Amino acid sequence: MNTAVAPGAPALSAADRCDRCGAQAYLRVELQAGGELLFCAHHAREHGEKLKEIAANVHDETHKLSDSTPAAAPDEER
Repeated sequence: MNTAVAPGAPALSAADRCDRCGAQAYLRVELQAGGELLFCAHHAREHGEKLKEIAANVHDETHKLSDSTPAAAPDEER
């Protein structure tokens, strides 16, 4: 399996949805047989071993889940 992103490969957006559950997709798997599958981080982990067997390329953006900093709560007015 190649996890390198091909030049010009489009980034995943909020409009890309997991083929398993419909959540936002963070992993695009290009299949050896052609076509592609999209997965949320949960289903990417759940099906990871099988995906390695059938993938030609993988575009993984799961790092975006840990890169974001939670917003601070607004100060309460007193």
